[in-house]
Formats: sequence, C-alpha cells, structure tokens
Amino acid sequence: MNNQNTVPASVAMLRVIESWGVKHIYGYPGGSFNSTMSALDQEKERLKYVQIRHEQVGALAASADAKLTGKIAVTFGSAGPGATNLLTGLYDAREDHAPVLALIGQVPSKNMNTNYFQEFDENPIFADVAVYNRLVMTPESLPYVVDKAIREAYKHQGVAVVIIPNDFGYVEIPDEPYTSVSPTDNKVKPLPTATDAEVDQVLDMIKAAKRPVIHVGRGIRGGGDKLIELSKKLQVPLVLTGLAKGLIDDHYEGNLGYANRAAAKAADEIFAVSDLVIAIGTDFPFANLVYRTHPFKFVQVDVDEAQFGRHHFLDLGIWSDATAFVEKALDRSEAAAPSPYFKAAVADNLNWRQYLDKLLNRETDPLEFEPIYKQINRIAEDDAVFSIDVGDNIINSFRYLNLTPKNKWTISALFASMGYGLPGAIAGKLSFPDRQVFNISGDGAFSMVMQDLIDQKKYQLPIINIITSNTVLGFIKSEQDDLNIAHHSGIDLEDQDFAMIAQGMGVESITVRKSSELPAAFDRAVEVTKAGRPFLIDAKITQKRGLPVEELELSIKDGQLTETISPSYNANHDLKGTTSLEDFFASYDAQELKPLAHFFDEAGVEL
Repeated sequence: MNNQNTVPASVAMLRVIESWGVKHIYGYPGGSFNSTMSALDQEKERLKYVQIRHEQVGALAASADAKLTGKIAVTFGSAGPGATNLLTGLYDAREDHAPVLALIGQVPSKNMNTNYFQEFDENPIFADVAVYNRLVMTPESLPYVVDKAIREAYKHQGVAVVIIPNDFGYVEIPDEPYTSVSPTDNKVKPLPTATDAEVDQVLDMIKAAKRPVIHVGRGIRGGGDKLIELSKKLQVPLVLTGLAKGLIDDHYEGNLGYANRAAAKAADEIFAVSDLVIAIGTDFPFANLVYRTHPFKFVQVDVDEAQFGRHHFLDLGIWSDATAFVEKALDRSEAAAPSPYFKAAVADNLNWRQYLDKLLNRETDPLEFEPIYKQINRIAEDDAVFSIDVGDNIINSFRYLNLTPKNKWTISALFASMGYGLPGAIAGKLSFPDRQVFNISGDGAFSMVMQDLIDQKKYQLPIINIITSNTVLGFIKSEQDDLNIAHHSGIDLEDQDFAMIAQGMGVESITVRKSSELPAAFDRAVEVTKAGRPFLIDAKITQKRGLPVEELELSIKDGQLTETISPSYNANHDLKGTTSLEDFFASYDAQELKPLAHFFDEAGVEL
C-alpha cells in the first residue's frame, strides 16, 4: 500500500514559485483558473494574491516588479480575454529584459479541442513574446514545468509562459520537492573583461580625436563614480541614455544629460559634432536619429556580443563589463591636459542647467509642469521609488527629477506602454514597503488604468499619485507640431476631475491649479501617506511644450560651426513663428541660452 503524501498539483506549483522567493502574484480570477485560485487560498500565508482590476495592469505590475528587484515576478490571466489582456505588460517585460512568469488558464483538458467556451490555442498567441512557452500536458508535470519556466525566464531575462488546463490543478500528485532552487543560484555570474590591448587601443583613439564623447547606458550599474573619474582624467564629456539616469551624478559638470528628444541641449549639441563615440553598456533605440546625423568613429563596449554593430557601423567592439572596462582604462591611462573642448561642453551644460533651474523655481498661474518637480524633489526621501508613465513626464523627469543610486525608479522604456505609472507604483510599494513611492502620470496615461487606483485603497498602499492633467496628449501634440498637416488630430482629451474620481474610490486627493498651491498639497500628500493611506494630486497644468532641443541641427564645414533649427520644426504652424536661433530660444523663455559655437569660441576650440 502506497502511503505517500499527496498535494493538489496547483498547490505544488505555487510552492515552487514560493521557493524562488516570490512574495506576491498579480491577477484576476476566471473560471478557467479556479484550480489555481483555490491553491492561492490554501497558500495565502506564504504567497499574497494581489487582485488587480485589469490583467494588463497585473502584467505591467509584474514587469515593473522584475525591473525594480531583478527577481522573477508572476502574473496570471484566465483563458480567452484574460490571457490576451496580459500581452501589453508581457511585451513591456520582453523589451526591457525583465524576468516574468505568466500563468495562463485553459479550459479543462476533457473539453479541449471541442470548441468549448473561451477555448482557443493559446501557445501561438504568446510565441513571439515568450522565451519559454509551454502547455502543461499532465498534472504531475505542472510544478516541474513552472520550475523550468522560471529558470528560462532568468536565463534569457524575459517572459516565460505556462498554460494550465484548469482540471489539472485539482489533481492530487505526490508531495515532492519539485523546485530546483539551489545555493548556486546566488552566485554572481562571471562577466567578460577587456584586454590591456583593447583598452590601450581605445585610449589611443581618444588621444587622436578632437571631440570624443562617451555614451553611457545602464550597463554601467554601480560604476558611475569611476566613470566620472575617467571623464575628468581624459577630459571626455558624458552623454547618457535615459535608463542611466541616477547612475551618474546629475551634478557632475561633465554629465551633459540625454540625447535625442528626452534630452538636454548640451548633450544633443556635443553629440552632433563628435568625431569619436564610445558607447559603454548602452542599448539606444533612437540610434538611427542620433547616430546617423554625421560620420564618426564608433567604439562599443558591451557584455553581449550580439549587440555589436546593432546601432552603428563598428570601428571597435570590446566584449566587456562596462565598469570593468572603465576601471582598467583608469589604471592604464595618463591624465590629459585641460581641454578647450571639454571646457566648452561644461559651459554649454551649465548654461542649460541654469535655464532649467529658472523654470523649476518660478511661480506660475496657471500652473506649468516644472514647479511640480520642485515639490517632488523637496518631499522625496533619499531612497524613494518612482514609477514614471509614458509621455511628456519622461522628458520632464529626465530634466527635473533628482535621482541617485539610492533611488529605485522604473519606466516602460522600449515598449513605451501608456498606463505604466500606476501598476509600477503598486509593484514598487509591494516590493519595497518601507520606502516612499511615487506614481507620476499624465491624464492620458492615467485614464487608461485608473480603475486600479482602487488597489491602493484595498491593499492600503500609501502611494503619492501625481497626475499632470492638461487635456491633451502632449507628447503626440509635439510630434504633430512638426508634421506638415493642417490640424492636430485625435489628441484632445475631455477634462476629468481626477480628485473627485479618487475620492469616489476612498482615496484622499486634492486639485491644484497654480504653483502657490503646490507646497500645501505636497505636504498633505506626505502627511496622508505617512499615516498609511494613498493620496492623489490632480495638477491642472498648461499645454505648453518644453524646449525641443532635438530640433537643433549642427554642422561643421571649412572649420566653421553652424547651428540652425530643423526645417520640420513647427511645420503645421501651430507654434509661434521663428526665423532665427534667438527667436527659437526666446519662444521658450530661454533668452539666456547660447549656441554651442559661442562656447567653442569662448574656450578657443579649434575645429
């Protein structure tokens, strides 16, 4: 007689998930997922079920969770629409290389292939998004398949999908240790390092260049201070990709900011005249807009050889961890003499920062967006967590939000899914319950997912929600400003009283319309969240466009630097007309800004 203990297959599966350190799981029930829902009830002391109100929110929250923690995150959806609703969040995880496990409900096995209610072949739906995509074939294999899926998600830093016929979860299977978790999983993976010869070759290229720049991405990780030291030593300015924000001190004078649209003026200008670009730990999706404007020598340092040449013709590829490369370059380099080029880049950067500081600190009525960031910076704790939604708030956060390596922050970077801010903040608070958490969203993005504000109330998540509401899709409006079309199309939004909507959900809130009202509103946000409750600020801002530095075009010919405005700027004639660079700056209240040529002349840069 067999006296072996048994356990429902769904419970065995959840215990595997728990063994990997998962503390919570996002989803919404459906009939085809009831066996797992039953198991979640049995395991509720060890695994928290977080009921979201739309599966897209659950998948986006899981993606954000994985990005914030680096650990596997789990979401689920039932058969049919529950499954398809997950796709946006799963694609976000795929694009940003986040390890996520998606559990998908399927009709009972005896009803499969009978055109049963909500039955369809789900594997093809997830074939493109997943690194691992399996239909469970027997109850006994369910925990094994999930364990394997988690390993594959970690290995490939992507999405693993497991489809579960509902009846399998109820079946009693042997109570065995199905998990493969081992202490060896905690080992730090060895990383490639550059050779002495490779580093020396780059140092020689820097010496030979007139206008080198280092383009640094999040691959630098904890090496930001070392890179600053190298930048000073070699007199080479830094330009960042967006995801590197906070990894390089914002106050370092040689940190010129970001290139392309979510950009800083000095970064775009210096990049436009560079003759050597050293990309360190970057994956830059806008390379065709920035890297192709003029010829330059290109060096790429990356831990993934598959990235070489992905964004630009390669002069030298170095398979190496970014920080290890920087450390070796520091050891093998000699200090460069003070560089007029570096001095000019720093002066250009200082001029831009002074302009931003002016906008940040002035009072406006009606309310403009910059003073909001002053208040966020004022009340934000050193280790605060930020979830930033898609749109103008990404540009503005890059320009105005103070971030350091102590902070955690997340965006939908490559997939750019509107509605990311709210689920990202939920994930942030669940994974970092002792930290202050912010959700920064525009009205267009927030309205896509605002039903899930109720989750913050239900689970007592003290999150500060800031909605920048201007009744327009501002990011798209700016794009349409520069298209030769007669009128803006489809961008106007009906105004909503987000504060009243929040109050209807039991979330305390306030509406602000001028900058003088901001300090009290943010003080109240701190008071309420310190008491353990969420808070929402509905900030009614103007529709003004931030200065679009991406419209500046630079060229060097016969030793002369020329800077003009792109002919596509204001193509639909909606903005104030400009006939010169001075008019362009003045139209954004930026009369103090000078062209790059001014700083080159001042520093004595020879072209």
